Amino acid sequence: NFPVNLMCKKMAAALAAGCSIIAKPPEETPASTSAIMQCVIDGGVPGNVAQLVYGVPDMVSRHLIASPIIRKVSFTGSVPVGKHLLKLAADGVKRTTMELGGHAPVLIFDDCDLEKAITLSATTKFRNAGQVCISPTRFYVQEGVYDRFVAGFAELTKKVQVGNGLDAGTVMGPLANGRRPTAIAALVDDATSKGAKLLTGGARGDQGFFFAPTVLSDVPMSAKVMDDEPFGPVALMRPFKTFDEAIAQANRLPFGLAAYAFTENARQANLVADALDTGMVGLNSFVISMPDAPFGGVKESGFGSEGGPEGLDSYYVTKAVHQY
Repeated sequence: NFPVNLMCKKMAAALAAGCSIIAKPPEETPASTSAIMQCVIDGGVPGNVAQLVYGVPDMVSRHLIASPIIRKVSFTGSVPVGKHLLKLAADGVKRTTMELGGHAPVLIFDDCDLEKAITLSATTKFRNAGQVCISPTRFYVQEGVYDRFVAGFAELTKKVQVGNGLDAGTVMGPLANGRRPTAIAALVDDATSKGAKLLTGGARGDQGFFFAPTVLSDVPMSAKVMDDEPFGPVALMRPFKTFDEAIAQANRLPFGLAAYAFTENARQANLVADALDTGMVGLNSFVISMPDAPFGGVKESGFGSEGGPEGLDSYYVTKAVHQY
C-alpha cells in the first residue's frame, strides 16, 4: 500500500546499522521498489550490499529465511503471512520485526472539539482508500455527541471524489487489486443483514477496483466487520456510555497497532493513552507515523519498531565484553 515508504524505512535502518539487505517487494508495485533500489545503487551502495529479488512470495521466503546468511527478517503485511514467516524464522532462531494488521479504534468523547474530530476523521479514514494498517475504522462515539458526529461524518463522506488518482479533483482512488472490492462488499452485506444502517456508499464501482466510501452506523457486535479488518474505505459507528465501556470495546480484539481518541480533558487524555492496548496512540490527531518516532504494534499486530532510534536496535547485536 506504500511501496516506496515501507521499503525506504526498512532499507534505511538496515544500511545505517551496517547491514547488507535483500528486499522482496510486493507483486502489485514492482516498478516503485525497482526505482528506489536504482537510487540506492546510483548513490554508491555496492550491488552486493543492497539487492532486490522478485518471485513467488512463499518460494522466495522459504529459500531466503532458511539460509544461514540471513540474520534478520523485517516484514510489513497481513497477520496470517506474518505468522507464516515467524514459523520459518523460528527454525533458524532468526530475529524478526513484524508490522502486521490492525483494526484501529477511535474514541470520540463528548467533551471533544466535535467539528475538528469530524473533519479529521472523515479525511483520514479515506486516505489511500482506507488501505492503511493504522487507518481509523471502529468509531466509538459517546452518546451525547453520537448523532451529530455520525451525521457530520456521513455528510463529508458523500463529498469524497472517487476517480483517477492523476485527476486534480480526485480524493480517493481504487483499491489495490480485484480481491479487495469483493471482500469489502461481503463485509458490508453481512453488517447490513445483521442490522447496521448504511448511511452512504456500500457499492463497488462499475469498472476497475473501485469501492464507494462507506459509512455504517449502529453496527452490531455480531457483524464480521467488527472483528475483521476491512482494509478499505469503510467506517463503522457505535455509541458508548462510559469510559470503561469504550476502553473495553477498543481493546477487545487481538490486534494492537494504533488507536485514537478525541477529548479536550487532559486527565482523560492521559488515562485513555495509558489504557489503550496498542503500540501507538493518537490524541486529537491521526498523525502518528514520523521518522523520529517508533512505529509498531502489540498482540497480533506484531512486535518491534521501525522509525526512531528504536528502528536501529533490531539490526544491532548487543555484546558484553568483560575483562579482568
